[in-house]
Amino acid sequence: MQLTGHTILITGGTSGIGRALAEAFHQRGNRVIIAGRRRALLDEISATHPGICGLQVDMQNAASVASLAEEVRSLFPDLDVLVNNAGISREETWDGDVIDIDTSLSIIETNVLGVLRVTAALLPTLAKQPSATIITTTSGLAFVPRFNYPTYCASKAFLHSWLQSLRHQLRHKPIDVIELPPPYVQTELSGPQHLSDPAAMPLGDYIAEVVALLGEPTPDSGEILVERVKAQRMAERSGVYAQIYAKLNPA
Repeated sequence: MQLTGHTILITGGTSGIGRALAEAFHQRGNRVIIAGRRRALLDEISATHPGICGLQVDMQNAASVASLAEEVRSLFPDLDVLVNNAGISREETWDGDVIDIDTSLSIIETNVLGVLRVTAALLPTLAKQPSATIITTTSGLAFVPRFNYPTYCASKAFLHSWLQSLRHQLRHKPIDVIELPPPYVQTELSGPQHLSDPAAMPLGDYIAEVVALLGEPTPDSGEILVERVKAQRMAERSGVYAQIYAKLNPA
């Protein structure tokens, strides 16, 4: 993938991996649009990085996603890169007397339905370009899950499977379909305490490695794997699934 000269939409672009990717792409001369729920953050990032455009969206609301897509099609008809990065992660307890199903459903709405809605709405625009790319953030937890984040892990496993099918269906079009499964990275995805967790990969290091890999030819698998996620991704193939699962899920 060429790293300059694109028009890029990044959902979930106001924090964590999405914001860091937006800043990295902007520094390389791309036109970057970030989409997020919090207007104040969108305005702050646009002011700090002149040229980045912020559009508001609620990924759990189908009408809001449709409105975002309509705005992008109108303002940026040359859109050629879609980064599906918006996602939420919440702990869940399924062994008690009361199950908080609303938390599970909100994760599915954002992490699964939001991605499908945005991609479906903008795929015709991407298909009009000489070449285009769809990048979707999944997770190393798609391959070896954590017991206390069951719906989050399952949502990322869904996306991994869906992306394989999408890639095959689009094989005759000039559209690359890339999966980006991060390891545990220092972001606020699962809470502010994770920003400084020494067990997590520093965000800057992760973005630097991702950008370097994106600049190389896309592998046939379509997966951009930093070194720290490879053990999880290859756990079953390497015969170490049980060991990694036990480490992530102590008895």
